[in-house]
Amino acid sequence: MVSNSINRIFFLGVIFCFVTICSQKSYAQKKSTIAITYPTSTTVWKIPETIEIQWNTINLDTTKSIRFFLARDEVVVQELGKFKNKGYAKGIKLAKNISSGNTYQVVGIELFPDNKHHVAKFVTPFFSIKKERPVKPLEKTATANIAAEQNMNHPIRQEFEGRKISYVKKLVFSSEHISVKIWDHEKEDGDIVSIYLNGTLVVSKHLLTKKFREFDIKLEPDKPNDLLLYAHNLGEVSPNTVSLEITDSIKSEKITLNSYLSSSEAVLISVKK
Repeated sequence: MVSNSINRIFFLGVIFCFVTICSQKSYAQKKSTIAITYPTSTTVWKIPETIEIQWNTINLDTTKSIRFFLARDEVVVQELGKFKNKGYAKGIKLAKNISSGNTYQVVGIELFPDNKHHVAKFVTPFFSIKKERPVKPLEKTATANIAAEQNMNHPIRQEFEGRKISYVKKLVFSSEHISVKIWDHEKEDGDIVSIYLNGTLVVSKHLLTKKFREFDIKLEPDKPNDLLLYAHNLGEVSPNTVSLEITDSIKSEKITLNSYLSSSEAVLISVKK
Protein backbone atom coordinates (compact mmCIF):
# COMPACT_ATOMS: atom_id res chain seq x y z
CA MET A 1 0.00 0.00 0.00
CA VAL A 2 2.74 2.42 0.99
CA SER A 3 4.72 1.38 -2.06
CA ASN A 4 1.77 2.17 -4.35
CA SER A 5 1.36 5.61 -2.77
CA ILE A 6 5.03 6.38 -3.26
CA ASN A 7 4.87 5.28 -6.89
CA ARG A 8 1.80 7.42 -7.46
CA ILE A 9 3.46 10.47 -5.90
CA PHE A 10 6.58 9.90 -7.98
CA PHE A 11 4.48 9.53 -11.15
CA LEU A 12 2.57 12.73 -10.43
CA GLY A 13 5.85 14.53 -9.78
CA VAL A 14 7.21 13.42 -13.12
CA ILE A 15 4.04 14.58 -14.88
CA PHE A 16 4.23 17.97 -13.10
CA CYS A 17 7.86 18.48 -14.13
CA PHE A 18 7.08 17.49 -17.72
CA VAL A 19 4.17 19.94 -17.92
CA THR A 20 6.28 22.71 -16.37
CA ILE A 21 9.14 22.15 -18.84
CA CYS A 22 6.74 22.08 -21.78
CA SER A 23 5.09 25.29 -20.57
CA GLN A 24 8.48 26.99 -20.24
CA LYS A 25 9.49 25.85 -23.72
CA SER A 26 6.18 27.02 -25.12
CA TYR A 27 6.61 30.41 -23.43
CA ALA A 28 10.18 30.71 -24.73
CA GLN A 29 9.03 29.85 -28.23
CA LYS A 30 6.32 32.52 -28.11
CA LYS A 31 8.61 35.14 -26.61
CA SER A 32 9.02 38.05 -29.05
CA THR A 33 12.36 39.74 -29.77
CA ILE A 34 13.62 42.70 -31.79
CA ALA A 35 17.16 43.16 -33.16
CA ILE A 36 17.98 46.49 -34.86
CA THR A 37 20.59 45.77 -37.56
CA TYR A 38 21.01 49.39 -38.76
CA PRO A 39 22.28 51.82 -37.50
CA THR A 40 25.41 50.11 -36.20
CA SER A 41 28.37 51.39 -34.20
CA THR A 42 30.09 52.58 -37.43
CA THR A 43 27.04 54.44 -38.78
CA VAL A 44 27.16 58.20 -39.37
CA TRP A 45 23.82 59.92 -39.99
CA LYS A 46 24.01 63.34 -41.64
CA ILE A 47 21.54 66.16 -41.16
CA PRO A 48 19.58 67.25 -43.23
CA GLU A 49 19.69 63.92 -45.13
CA THR A 50 16.85 61.43 -44.46
CA ILE A 51 17.74 58.26 -42.57
CA GLU A 52 16.53 54.67 -42.40
CA ILE A 53 16.23 51.91 -39.80
CA GLN A 54 16.52 48.14 -40.39
CA TRP A 55 15.61 45.35 -37.99
CA ASN A 56 14.81 41.65 -37.53
CA THR A 57 12.20 40.10 -35.23
CA ILE A 58 11.21 36.75 -33.79
CA ASN A 59 7.58 35.87 -32.95
CA LEU A 60 6.33 39.27 -34.13
CA ASP A 61 3.74 39.25 -36.89
CA THR A 62 4.06 41.70 -39.80
CA THR A 63 0.80 43.32 -38.71
CA LYS A 64 2.41 44.33 -35.43
CA SER A 65 3.95 47.79 -35.00
CA ILE A 66 7.23 48.91 -33.47
CA ARG A 67 7.96 52.39 -32.13
CA PHE A 68 11.46 53.83 -32.51
CA PHE A 69 13.15 56.61 -30.58
CA LEU A 70 16.46 58.47 -30.96
CA ALA A 71 18.35 58.80 -27.69
CA ARG A 72 21.49 60.67 -26.72
CA ASP A 73 23.29 59.85 -23.49
CA GLU A 74 20.30 57.64 -22.51
CA VAL A 75 17.84 60.56 -22.91
CA VAL A 76 15.20 60.46 -25.67
CA VAL A 77 15.65 63.43 -28.03
CA GLN A 78 13.21 62.48 -30.82
CA GLU A 79 10.50 59.96 -31.60
CA LEU A 80 11.41 58.56 -35.02
CA GLY A 81 7.96 57.06 -35.57
CA LYS A 82 5.97 53.85 -35.31
CA PHE A 83 6.17 51.42 -38.22
CA LYS A 84 4.65 48.10 -39.22
CA ASN A 85 6.97 45.14 -38.72
CA LYS A 86 8.33 45.02 -42.29
CA GLY A 87 12.00 45.04 -41.26
CA TYR A 88 12.80 48.53 -42.50
CA ALA A 89 11.66 52.16 -42.42
CA LYS A 90 13.01 54.80 -44.82
CA GLY A 91 12.76 58.54 -45.42
CA ILE A 92 12.86 59.49 -41.75
CA LYS A 93 13.75 63.13 -41.06
CA LEU A 94 15.80 64.09 -38.03
CA ALA A 95 14.78 67.16 -36.06
CA LYS A 96 16.56 70.42 -36.90
CA ASN A 97 17.67 70.88 -33.29
CA ILE A 98 19.64 67.60 -33.28
CA SER A 99 23.33 68.46 -32.92
CA SER A 100 26.49 66.61 -33.96
CA GLY A 101 27.79 63.93 -31.60
CA ASN A 102 28.85 60.29 -31.25
CA THR A 103 26.69 59.07 -28.34
CA TYR A 104 23.42 58.50 -30.16
CA GLN A 105 21.35 55.28 -29.96
CA VAL A 106 18.12 54.04 -31.52
CA VAL A 107 15.60 52.35 -29.22
CA GLY A 108 12.92 50.01 -30.60
CA ILE A 109 9.87 48.93 -28.53
CA GLU A 110 7.09 46.50 -29.46
CA LEU A 111 3.61 48.06 -29.43
CA PHE A 112 0.56 46.23 -27.99
CA PRO A 113 2.36 42.97 -27.07
CA ASP A 114 0.37 39.72 -26.80
CA ASN A 115 2.21 38.97 -23.57
CA LYS A 116 1.70 41.91 -21.21
CA HIS A 117 4.50 40.61 -18.99
CA HIS A 118 7.06 40.69 -21.80
CA VAL A 119 7.62 43.59 -24.23
CA ALA A 120 10.24 43.14 -26.95
CA LYS A 121 12.74 45.99 -27.04
CA PHE A 122 16.24 46.71 -28.34
CA VAL A 123 18.87 49.45 -27.95
CA THR A 124 21.63 49.90 -30.55
CA PRO A 125 25.30 50.58 -29.81
CA PHE A 126 26.41 54.23 -29.84
CA PHE A 127 26.77 55.80 -33.30
CA SER A 128 27.39 59.30 -34.72
CA ILE A 129 25.33 62.12 -36.18
CA LYS A 130 26.86 65.01 -38.14
CA LYS A 131 25.04 68.22 -38.90
CA GLU A 132 25.88 69.80 -42.26
CA ARG A 133 26.14 73.56 -42.31
CA PRO A 134 23.61 74.99 -44.78
CA VAL A 135 24.91 77.02 -47.69
CA LYS A 136 23.84 80.64 -47.29
CA PRO A 137 21.62 81.88 -50.12
CA LEU A 138 23.67 85.06 -50.35
CA GLU A 139 26.69 83.08 -51.52
CA LYS A 140 25.05 82.27 -54.87
CA THR A 141 24.09 85.93 -55.34
CA ALA A 142 27.62 87.02 -54.51
CA THR A 143 29.04 84.59 -57.06
CA ALA A 144 26.71 85.87 -59.78
CA ASN A 145 27.43 89.53 -59.00
CA ILE A 146 31.20 89.04 -58.96
CA ALA A 147 31.14 87.14 -62.23
CA ALA A 148 29.02 89.86 -63.88
CA GLU A 149 31.46 92.57 -62.84
CA GLN A 150 34.49 90.94 -64.43
CA ASN A 151 35.92 91.82 -67.83
CA MET A 152 34.96 89.14 -70.35
CA ASN A 153 38.61 88.93 -71.41
CA HIS A 154 39.22 87.25 -68.04
CA PRO A 155 36.34 84.80 -67.55
CA ILE A 156 35.85 83.47 -64.03
CA ARG A 157 36.04 79.71 -63.56
CA GLN A 158 32.83 78.11 -62.34
CA GLU A 159 34.32 74.66 -61.68
CA PHE A 160 37.60 73.16 -60.55
CA GLU A 161 38.34 69.43 -60.94
CA GLY A 162 34.63 68.70 -61.18
CA ARG A 163 33.70 70.78 -58.14
CA LYS A 164 31.44 73.81 -58.36
CA ILE A 165 33.07 77.07 -57.22
CA SER A 166 31.27 79.68 -55.10
CA TYR A 167 33.00 83.08 -54.87
CA VAL A 168 32.20 84.60 -51.49
CA LYS A 169 34.12 87.88 -51.62
CA LYS A 170 36.08 90.24 -53.85
CA LEU A 171 39.24 91.82 -52.40
CA VAL A 172 41.55 94.52 -53.73
CA PHE A 173 45.16 95.01 -52.60
CA SER A 174 47.80 97.57 -53.53
CA SER A 175 50.62 95.10 -54.02
CA GLU A 176 51.14 92.03 -56.18
CA HIS A 177 52.95 90.38 -53.29
CA ILE A 178 50.70 89.31 -50.42
CA SER A 179 50.96 87.06 -47.39
CA VAL A 180 48.31 84.50 -46.43
CA LYS A 181 47.75 82.82 -43.06
CA ILE A 182 45.40 79.83 -42.68
CA TRP A 183 44.17 77.97 -39.59
CA ASP A 184 41.24 75.79 -38.50
CA HIS A 185 38.03 77.71 -37.93
CA GLU A 186 36.37 77.37 -34.48
CA LYS A 187 37.96 74.06 -33.37
CA GLU A 188 40.46 71.49 -34.59
CA ASP A 189 38.51 68.59 -36.10
CA GLY A 190 40.91 66.97 -38.55
CA ASP A 191 40.28 69.12 -41.66
CA ILE A 192 42.80 68.51 -44.48
CA VAL A 193 42.97 71.12 -47.23
CA SER A 194 44.87 72.28 -50.27
CA ILE A 195 44.98 75.91 -51.45
CA TYR A 196 45.08 76.85 -55.13
CA LEU A 197 45.87 80.22 -56.70
CA ASN A 198 44.54 80.52 -60.26
CA GLY A 199 44.47 76.74 -60.47
CA THR A 200 48.07 76.32 -59.28
CA LEU A 201 48.75 74.42 -56.05
CA VAL A 202 50.33 76.60 -53.36
CA VAL A 203 49.55 74.52 -50.22
CA SER A 204 49.22 70.72 -50.47
CA LYS A 205 47.15 68.50 -48.14
CA HIS A 206 47.69 70.57 -45.00
CA LEU A 207 46.15 69.42 -41.70
CA LEU A 208 44.51 72.51 -40.20
CA THR A 209 45.20 73.36 -36.57
CA LYS A 210 44.91 76.49 -34.46
CA LYS A 211 48.53 77.22 -35.31
CA PHE A 212 48.93 79.55 -38.32
CA ARG A 213 50.32 78.21 -41.58
CA GLU A 214 51.74 81.24 -43.42
CA PHE A 215 52.78 81.46 -47.10
CA ASP A 216 53.43 84.16 -49.68
CA ILE A 217 51.84 84.43 -53.12
CA LYS A 218 52.27 86.70 -56.13
CA LEU A 219 49.16 88.01 -57.84
CA GLU A 220 48.75 88.60 -61.54
CA PRO A 221 48.18 92.37 -61.77
CA ASP A 222 46.04 92.45 -64.91
CA LYS A 223 43.22 90.09 -63.89
CA PRO A 224 41.21 88.86 -60.88
CA ASN A 225 43.05 86.08 -59.03
CA ASP A 226 41.05 83.25 -57.49
CA LEU A 227 42.27 81.79 -54.21
CA LEU A 228 40.40 78.51 -53.68
CA LEU A 229 39.90 76.12 -50.77
CA TYR A 230 39.97 72.44 -51.80
CA ALA A 231 38.73 69.97 -49.15
CA HIS A 232 40.27 66.49 -48.93
CA ASN A 233 37.90 65.44 -46.13
CA LEU A 234 35.13 66.90 -43.96
CA GLY A 235 36.80 66.43 -40.58
CA GLU A 236 34.65 65.57 -37.58
CA VAL A 237 32.19 68.38 -38.34
CA SER A 238 31.10 69.14 -41.90
CA PRO A 239 31.92 71.20 -43.92
CA ASN A 240 35.68 71.67 -44.13
CA THR A 241 36.22 75.23 -42.87
CA VAL A 242 39.33 77.40 -42.90
CA SER A 243 40.00 80.90 -41.58
CA LEU A 244 42.27 83.09 -43.69
CA GLU A 245 44.08 86.36 -43.09
CA ILE A 246 45.31 88.02 -46.30
CA THR A 247 47.77 90.87 -45.91
CA ASP A 248 49.86 93.26 -47.96
CA SER A 249 52.02 96.15 -46.74
CA ILE A 250 48.98 98.39 -46.22
CA LYS A 251 45.96 96.40 -45.07
CA SER A 252 44.75 93.02 -43.85
CA GLU A 253 41.52 91.11 -44.58
CA LYS A 254 40.08 88.15 -42.65
CA ILE A 255 37.61 85.73 -44.25
CA THR A 256 36.27 82.21 -43.77
CA LEU A 257 35.91 79.65 -46.56
CA ASN A 258 33.79 76.49 -46.43
CA SER A 259 34.13 73.55 -48.80
CA TYR A 260 32.55 70.14 -49.32
CA LEU A 261 33.79 67.19 -51.37
CA SER A 262 31.61 68.31 -54.28
CA SER A 263 32.03 72.09 -54.09
CA SER A 264 34.62 74.69 -53.14
CA GLU A 265 34.52 78.27 -51.95
CA ALA A 266 36.97 80.85 -53.24
CA VAL A 267 37.82 84.54 -53.01
CA LEU A 268 38.73 86.86 -55.90
CA ILE A 269 41.76 89.10 -55.36
CA SER A 270 42.70 92.00 -57.64
CA VAL A 271 45.61 94.44 -57.67
CA LYS A 272 44.68 98.10 -57.44
CA LYS A 273 45.82 99.97 -60.52
